[in-house]
Amino acid sequence: MRAVVVRDFGGPEALELVEVERPVAGAGQVRVRVEAAGVNPVDALTRSGELAAAGLMGRREMTGIGWDVAGVVDAVGPGVAQFAPGQRVVGLRDLLDVDLGAYAQFVVLGAQALAPAPAGVDPVHAATLPLNGLTAVQALDLLELPEGATVLVTGAAGAVGGFAVQLAALRGLRVVALAAEEDEELVRSLGARWFVPRTAGDVAAAVRELVPSGVDGAVDAARLGVAALGAVRGRGAFAALAGGSEPVGLRGIRVVNVWVGADGPALARLSALAADGRLTLRVAGTLPLREAARAHERLARGGLRGRLVLVP
Repeated sequence: MRAVVVRDFGGPEALELVEVERPVAGAGQVRVRVEAAGVNPVDALTRSGELAAAGLMGRREMTGIGWDVAGVVDAVGPGVAQFAPGQRVVGLRDLLDVDLGAYAQFVVLGAQALAPAPAGVDPVHAATLPLNGLTAVQALDLLELPEGATVLVTGAAGAVGGFAVQLAALRGLRVVALAAEEDEELVRSLGARWFVPRTAGDVAAAVRELVPSGVDGAVDAARLGVAALGAVRGRGAFAALAGGSEPVGLRGIRVVNVWVGADGPALARLSALAADGRLTLRVAGTLPLREAARAHERLARGGLRGRLVLVP
């Protein structure tokens, strides 16, 4: 089968399309025939060697790329009863030190990392859900905010931020969205009650003009760090996305770092929301697997609304 791997860390040109043996599903595992694979910033960080330099993964002869997958169950290993061949699924491959990732024709995942694909949704759109949706829901879970509380979402028009806005609104939270001025209509359509342009010189002051006492919590999808912390009330909560952007918890603010992990039951709930049209799946574009390097070049330029998706 064909798969995209990295042998030597570097730029997009480090991505190689190679022929490898089809992986085998072991105990508790499922082999998925990949129909679509999302392209995420973590893929670029893996490819470049930044994650290895940070001690988050080791160097290996061949490193697989890709976390997000949508496809069809091809085979199940011993002990798997909840999935069967022919079933459409979505899943998250959250291991870094592996030979093969989701950028491939087939991928093997633990059954606990999979969920039924959203009914009525094509695989390309479904592939944008696992990583970013789970990151958003796990961030909100860590904030532990009650219904009616206020929450700031930075990077609200991005992949994680957009999901965070919608999921927060569905929980009955009142959302302050920080995004580019041209994205105001978008984030309001996702459920934001208030909007702050990211060009605001003082983010905290701009948020406090809307919520004078400060928001109860924040999902810092834009990784603003301390610049967003000031918008949170004393003894509130702040969710920093993994990557070293977490600020010191001044004023008794509880700072949590979101290191996303596969969660089949949570992904199944997200899949059901997407199937019901209550969660918006956004695709920035599609490319064939052989053009993974081109996808990474486009990702590096920024400004995407939604995710690029590779199709084997």
